[in-house]
Amino acid sequence: MTLRNVLLLTGVVGLMPFALGQTGKPITSADANNHVGEKVTICGKVVDTKISKYALSGHGHPVNLDLDQPEPNPSFFLVTFGSDGEKPEQVAATYQGKKLCATGKVSQLQGIPFIMISESTQIQLEAAKK
Repeated sequence: MTLRNVLLLTGVVGLMPFALGQTGKPITSADANNHVGEKVTICGKVVDTKISKYALSGHGHPVNLDLDQPEPNPSFFLVTFGSDGEKPEQVAATYQGKKLCATGKVSQLQGIPFIMISESTQIQLEAAKK
């Protein structure tokens, strides 16, 4: 293998996480503002849940999950709809008080970063420590 091929291979391997959209090391909810527009994994504890009174056609009522810092000064939130016909109350109860990691593209609403959860596989509950 020539030096040119080795350098090319090294460059391709080094760029693969970006090309494949892999997220690397999880970040905290407080650091989410520094990653707007990026696909990342954010970990934290759900400290508050809110169910919207307005439903979205074909999705139902969105549930906001505040991580680490509740209203009125949330640092980050997730928006999810649950899966398989779960009621919003069930979704809120499933995550309230739990530590989790969520993967997705960070967006921003009124200066607050969030991830829109479209698939249940984007959220992973942390195992309870014994």
